[in-house]
Amino acid sequence: MKTHFTLRQIEYFLSVAETGQISRSASLCAVTQSSMTIALKNLEDAVGVDLLARHPKGVRLTEAGERFLRHAKGGVEFLDRAVTAARAEPNDLAGSVAIGVTDSISAYLMPPLLLNLSQRFARLNVNLVERDRAEIERLVANGELDFGLLLVSNTARLEALEYETLIRSPRRLWTHPEHPLQTKPNVTLDDVAREDYLLLDMDEHLQTVDRYWGQYGLAPRVILQTKSIEAIRSFVALGQGVTILSDFVFRQWSLEGNRISRRNLDALVPSMDIGTVCRLDGETSSQARAVLSFFQSVRREAPAMLPR
Repeated sequence: MKTHFTLRQIEYFLSVAETGQISRSASLCAVTQSSMTIALKNLEDAVGVDLLARHPKGVRLTEAGERFLRHAKGGVEFLDRAVTAARAEPNDLAGSVAIGVTDSISAYLMPPLLLNLSQRFARLNVNLVERDRAEIERLVANGELDFGLLLVSNTARLEALEYETLIRSPRRLWTHPEHPLQTKPNVTLDDVAREDYLLLDMDEHLQTVDRYWGQYGLAPRVILQTKSIEAIRSFVALGQGVTILSDFVFRQWSLEGNRISRRNLDALVPSMDIGTVCRLDGETSSQARAVLSFFQSVRREAPAMLPR
C-alpha cells in the first residue's frame, strides 16, 4: 500500500467533494476526466479506504470520505497560511490605525486578515471598531475612523466618501447534501419558495432578501429568522430548511459536524460585495494608506487569507 499522496490529489478530492461529479470537477481543475479518476483512485489506495461511492448521478463521499474531507480541507488551509507567512515581508511601520467593521466582516474576514497584518506590520497597532454600516460611514466622514470595511453593496454612497469593492462573493443555495434540489437540473427561486426557509437577520441582509425576492414577485416561506448563522448552518445540515447566503460565510460543516452543500440558482441573485470606505477629500495617514494597500492586494497576492 502506498504511504504518501500529493497535494494535487487532495485538491481534486476537495473539488469532487464540493461538486459531486468527477466530470465537472475535471473541467474546473482543467484536467481530463480520466486523469482525475486515476488521481482519486491513487489517493484512495494511499489512504487505504474508499473515500468516494459512485451513483448514477455522480459520486458521494463515504463515511470515511466525510472524515477525511474535514481534515484534508484544514490541512490545505494550513499550507496556504504557511505559504502566505513565508512570503510576508515585515514592515517597520509603527503607530496606529482605526478601522470600522460591521459584524459579518468582524466575524469572517478580520481574523485571518489581522493575523497576516501582524506578520506584515509587527509594530502597527490596529484598532477595530464594530458598528453598523451607517455609523461606520458617519465616523469615517467625520474623521473619527481612518477607513471602514463593510458591505459596499448596501452603502448609502455618501458624496463625502469613496468606496472600493475588494471581494464579490456570489450568493448560492445551501441545503442538506441529500436534498432533492441538489440534483435538480435547474433551481429557481420559485423552487426555493416551496421549501422551509431559514432567514439570516445580519448586516442588512433582510433588505437584500426583500429586494431580489420582490423582483420575482415571490417571498420565502420563513420558518426561522435569526441573527445566528451557526443556527442557520445547524438547521440546514439537519435537513430542516434551506437558505440562500454568500460563499463568504459558507462553511461545509455545522457545529455538530454535519455537512452542508451549496449550488447555483437559475435566478439573478445579487452578490455580497465587500470593500473599503474612505474620506474622499480628507488626509489619510501613512499607516492607513499602508493597511489599505495591503487589503487591496490581498485577493490578488494571497487568496488564502480570505474565506472561500
